[in-house]
Amino acid sequence: MDNLIMALGWAGLYGPMALGAIGSMIGCSLAGQAAVGALLETETGHGRYIGISAMPSSQSIYGIVVMFALNRDVTPENAAGLAGIGLLCGLALMFSAIYQGRSCASAINVSKIRPEIFGMSLAPAAIVEGFAVFAFIFALVISAGVPA
Repeated sequence: MDNLIMALGWAGLYGPMALGAIGSMIGCSLAGQAAVGALLETETGHGRYIGISAMPSSQSIYGIVVMFALNRDVTPENAAGLAGIGLLCGLALMFSAIYQGRSCASAINVSKIRPEIFGMSLAPAAIVEGFAVFAFIFALVISAGVPA
């Protein structure tokens, strides 16, 4: 049983970065596919389409910071806390990156038709980013209470 608890603790250390990166890969891919499609259908604005497709990559950065905040020797006393914080934060980052990628793809698709609403069409993606920031900040705050 101790081995399982220790393994979960180690997974909690690496989880925020790994899950955030998985979500960023999927989210950037979804938005990137929409951006590439927009390149064929529009004459201008290509840079902003490619730029917006990178928006979900921020969750990887948040995951790296949380991983460093949780970095400590894994013991049976702190393994459950590391697993809970790390894996749940990682899942939140992963899902926010995926859904932010979907929001970015929608923004790209809509702004192909009406370029003047590009800024407004990014609002849903910014809201999703806000929830990723909440998970990030709360994980940093709670991580201070996990014994070293």
